Amino acid sequence: MLRRRTAGLLLALALLGGCARLIPGTGPAAVPPVGTTAASSNLAPGPHPGSLGMDAGRASDALAAFVTSCPRLVARTDTSGLTRPQDWSEACNAASGWPAADARRFFATFFETAKVADGSAFVTGYYEPEIAGVRTRQPGFDVPVYGLPPDLVRARPGDAPPLPDGQQPKGRYDETGRFVPYYSRAEIEDGALAGKGLELAWAADPVAFFFLQIQGSGRLRAPDGSVIRLGYAGQNGLDYTGIGSLMRDRGLIGTGPGQYPGSMQGIVQYLRDHPAEGHALMRQNASWIFFRELTGPGPVGALSVPISGRTTLAADPAYVPLGAPVWLRTDRAETNGLWVAQDTGGAIRGANRFDSFWGAGADAATIAGGMSAHGEALLLLPRGTLERLRHR
Repeated sequence: MLRRRTAGLLLALALLGGCARLIPGTGPAAVPPVGTTAASSNLAPGPHPGSLGMDAGRASDALAAFVTSCPRLVARTDTSGLTRPQDWSEACNAASGWPAADARRFFATFFETAKVADGSAFVTGYYEPEIAGVRTRQPGFDVPVYGLPPDLVRARPGDAPPLPDGQQPKGRYDETGRFVPYYSRAEIEDGALAGKGLELAWAADPVAFFFLQIQGSGRLRAPDGSVIRLGYAGQNGLDYTGIGSLMRDRGLIGTGPGQYPGSMQGIVQYLRDHPAEGHALMRQNASWIFFRELTGPGPVGALSVPISGRTTLAADPAYVPLGAPVWLRTDRAETNGLWVAQDTGGAIRGANRFDSFWGAGADAATIAGGMSAHGEALLLLPRGTLERLRHR
């Protein structure tokens, strides 16, 4: 995962400002403390789900995603404060055997809608990139893809000041036993981790791998057609710097002569056209993402279930119960309809701020890279939730 970002700028987005798709739930304070009621204090009832005009296909896809989410929904604490695990039992018990063709009736039967704050939604996009890579190093594949290093740890209490969210910072203990920041992107590229047996695979293109790190998961495709699916394993604890912001500050992004579009595609083109300057620019982002190989279906989101293209949303769990259906109506037709909140993102913060997942491939990259939609959002909550919240 790498929502994101600054309104009006495209998914390159995160490149322009915040922590890109800093992977499911890994941004600062990505999961608020238990008991947060930011959502419940700003909640208003919405229309009956049966009046939303759901598309049958979208509803069927959302039902499948909801079924996948149910084991987590009925077992985890909802940090938005809106629901309890038992609130989901009725819908989840019915969902597993419900016919997909009749999904609209399922949502109309077991849910009610609610609007958080004014319901005004902003939606960006993310995707699962696929780049060239191989499991064993060979000519043309020289960019190491590292697994999580065992010496990347959190400081013991007293060895470093805690972070604003109360957690201890990440780093390593040096040979003297002193806690120090972990290796930066530049240090890792210069060989700080070489020869330690951490290489999961090797990528062909450093620019493509940089963007795969921003997304937080992806696929490596070898010349023989074999695929290695990568998932997020950890981050080096150093701050993310959006290279789009640096380019904008230097006057490289814009519509004037010699400037590049402020989109993911525009930033990539600059890096291709100016390899030396681009390499130096990427090294100014000290953050580094470590991966693990995934063997199950699809990338896994913050809810610890596989996420689905054109169905999964990343949301702020302070306002949206992870696993809950969400109805969107925006000025981008691709986003309209029913989704399921199954993920989070480092820059996805606040009520009605969402990141839409589009799957893998060129079309997914194009849609995600240009997604900036504004409109309305409604949460679908188990029926009776609003009445219970009013009387608690």
